[in-house]
Amino acid sequence: MQIGVIGLGRMGGNIVRRLTRAGHSCVVYDADPAPGAALAKDGATAVTSVPAMVQALQAPRTVWVMLPAGRITEETIKQLAGLMKPGDAIIDGGNTNFKDDVRRARELAPKGIKYLDVGTSGGVWGLQRGYCLMIGGDTDVVNRLDPIFSALAPGLGSIERTKEREGEKLDPRAEQGYIHAGPVGAGHFVKMIHNGIEYGMMQAFAEGFDIMRNRSSAKLPADERYDLNLADVAEVWRRGSVVTSWLLDLTASALAKSPQLEGFSGHVDDSGEGRWTIEAAIEEAVPADVLAASLFVRFRSRQDHTFAEKVLSAMRLGFGGHVEAPKK
Repeated sequence: MQIGVIGLGRMGGNIVRRLTRAGHSCVVYDADPAPGAALAKDGATAVTSVPAMVQALQAPRTVWVMLPAGRITEETIKQLAGLMKPGDAIIDGGNTNFKDDVRRARELAPKGIKYLDVGTSGGVWGLQRGYCLMIGGDTDVVNRLDPIFSALAPGLGSIERTKEREGEKLDPRAEQGYIHAGPVGAGHFVKMIHNGIEYGMMQAFAEGFDIMRNRSSAKLPADERYDLNLADVAEVWRRGSVVTSWLLDLTASALAKSPQLEGFSGHVDDSGEGRWTIEAAIEEAVPADVLAASLFVRFRSRQDHTFAEKVLSAMRLGFGGHVEAPKK
């Protein structure tokens, strides 16, 4: 299939590479011409403007916007809305608030332009591992673009199948790493909760390793002090433990490289989804103690850093290439 991709950063560029390798035709654009030129060498068609992209695509056109949530995404979608025709589709694959998706779809409907929100998880490893996709939008459009989503998803791979799914009327795409979550907004809503849970999981690992690190404190009884090798602890937990996970893999790698995580300050940003998750919990009157606490720790980390926050920073760099903000 043919698809346009706007935004060629850490994830956008690799989305194009994965689609190109699967035989899809990609027309690409970024305000910085360098990544487009690099992707052109891999088989993509680079253009110099959004209008040029729309002109280069055949109807029905599909454009995937992979930009930071907020003003730049709003302006890009507004520009596309003025250029695209009925039957065309706009995909927002960034971390947009699901309520913005609902509004955009409502605004685009009179023009006959379809809108999909695709929560995309996979970070900088997506090119090799594939992307977990949570899709919101009209069923007919989702089905038409299935070859795109299938190419980006990880596939069944080596993960053991869930036996209980056999014989059930469940979406077979889930085993491939992507789902049609529901109408517009559902994809980003599910991804928002995913990221909120991620905050909590990361915080649990971070605090646990901080407790183990401080077990050698001189304030403790001498026969209860343990000088633990945290890199070894992380590694052994990867082997058969019930807390085995990709986040633990990233922690083990970071600790093996630098046991004290000297390269991290512990300044931990939040990208919005954690806040939106707590807002949704408040709207629904659902208790979310752990997720709320993990968000507030990120706020605190910008003032007073602990080893736990260095662990958080190490995991964020590992899965998403998130570099700490420079010190002010």
